Amino acid sequence: MKKTLRYLKPYSGTVVVGLILKFIGAVAELFLPLLLEYIINNVATNAELNEASKRNMIIYLGIAMLGCSLAALLGNVFANRLTVKSSGNMTHDLRYDLFSKTCYLNSKQVDLFGVPSLISRLTSDSYYVNQMVARTLRLGVRAPILILGGTILAFWRDPVLACVLLGCIPLVGIVIYVITKKSVPIYFGVQKKQDDMVRKVQENVTGVRVIKALDKGDHETEGFDKLVKELAAEEFKANKVMSLSHPLATLILNIGLVAIIVVGAFRGTKSGTVLAFLQYFVIILNAMIALSKIFVVISRGSASAARIEKVLDANVSESPLICPKSDMGCKIRFENVSFSYNGVKDNLRDLSFDIYPGQTLGIIGATGSGKSTIINLMMRFYDVSGGAIYIDDRDVRSYSIKELRKKFGVAFQNDFLMAASIRENVDYGRNLSDEQINEAIDAAQAREFVDELEGGLDFKLVQKANNLSGGQKQRILIARALAAYPEILVLDDSSSALDYETDASLRKALNKSGGDMTKVIVAQRISAIRHADLILVMDDGEVIGKGTHEQLMDSCDEYKLIYSTQMGGENA
Repeated sequence: MKKTLRYLKPYSGTVVVGLILKFIGAVAELFLPLLLEYIINNVATNAELNEASKRNMIIYLGIAMLGCSLAALLGNVFANRLTVKSSGNMTHDLRYDLFSKTCYLNSKQVDLFGVPSLISRLTSDSYYVNQMVARTLRLGVRAPILILGGTILAFWRDPVLACVLLGCIPLVGIVIYVITKKSVPIYFGVQKKQDDMVRKVQENVTGVRVIKALDKGDHETEGFDKLVKELAAEEFKANKVMSLSHPLATLILNIGLVAIIVVGAFRGTKSGTVLAFLQYFVIILNAMIALSKIFVVISRGSASAARIEKVLDANVSESPLICPKSDMGCKIRFENVSFSYNGVKDNLRDLSFDIYPGQTLGIIGATGSGKSTIINLMMRFYDVSGGAIYIDDRDVRSYSIKELRKKFGVAFQNDFLMAASIRENVDYGRNLSDEQINEAIDAAQAREFVDELEGGLDFKLVQKANNLSGGQKQRILIARALAAYPEILVLDDSSSALDYETDASLRKALNKSGGDMTKVIVAQRISAIRHADLILVMDDGEVIGKGTHEQLMDSCDEYKLIYSTQMGGENA
């Protein structure tokens, strides 16, 4: 939790001022029982004072009590406002860094954490950390001052009664410690169940059309209800443990309260002193109860802080390595590449091929055959398990991530579009000129529908671009990939929603305007890759066919079968 709490350091000045105000307010509150004791023991019952003197002294002392009450009130009010400000700023910085780190996690790290868990850490976990810090600064400082100060003043007034008071405090501390120690692991379980719930919500939101189409709303509701009940059961288990702290602390302190009255009566202690002790006992009782509540928040907050720090501690540097260069003059070279997602079974095995500048690589194969894995490795979303991948005769591991990714323009089949204008989606923060954006729109065959939209390039897309058709979305994605004139264009099944005529026009435009651009096209349609300089036919992580369209028609039965199924009797 130390890394999380360091985010308070920039606001230490605000925190210190708040703590000073808390201290002043707490000390002022501790003086109230002393003033009341003096009024009862030394003024109201003092036979040597006349009525006028008693009245005047009681008024003055009453004003002093009012002043202490106002000091306690105002000190706490202003301190709480400063606490909210500092904890809010701290949470802002924490969320910013957490989001930034999440954006730079590599694909393997994202797989390890899980997307729902990352969402949960950014939302609910950061909220619990905020509550932990805010309540600790508000109550966690004031409560110890009241406990310590009340105990010291109690010993000063009557050591015997103070011993009764002091005997209760360690018992309450032991209760809080034991309960807190048991609750922290339970709260980790609660957070895990929250991750599962976020995952379920995420799946349902993204798959809402399928759910409606198959009329499976009731089925999904039942599944969500099960997760919610499991989460509620975990929270009930945690709250059941933590709920013991308040009543047990109250029981112990109330027993002590009775003991003070009994001991005071037997010793003949003055009524003012007993009343002051009762007030100190109430102050300490409330402080101990507040402290027990804080430990509930700390238990949950520390569990959340630990989850957040796992992400913050993740190494995302991926520093360039010193690797031997190739001298083949290739734009893309795979040399005996093998890779496994889980470290058990290879998802790619012994893959080798060469692509030269300006050439086109086509990749075709069944679902799960390894097509997208080739793209993931080429862009270093994952590192190879064996072999090497070269871009411009340099091992991809020798590039910085920014330098490597700058070479690529990528359009994935299920890529995302922001709830922003078409212009902003194509530009995507790269400060491209209108000329670049318009050229990309034309090349992606998006002009015909963009000009018909209200506002053209300034047409606002809704969330997930649901106000565009599937083919329109894909053309905007392709335009985004083309807009910055990348050295390597990657189209990962990104034209699947296009009709054959538009797909053919897109390929012609790419061939015409591509220049030295190297193209990597992953497709299910042979028509999208048949003119590629090299075609890889993938099956279960292996290349079962490699060559041009004509060569594969002569040598690869699987490719001929796909061609026959898709193209019918059309001549090669």
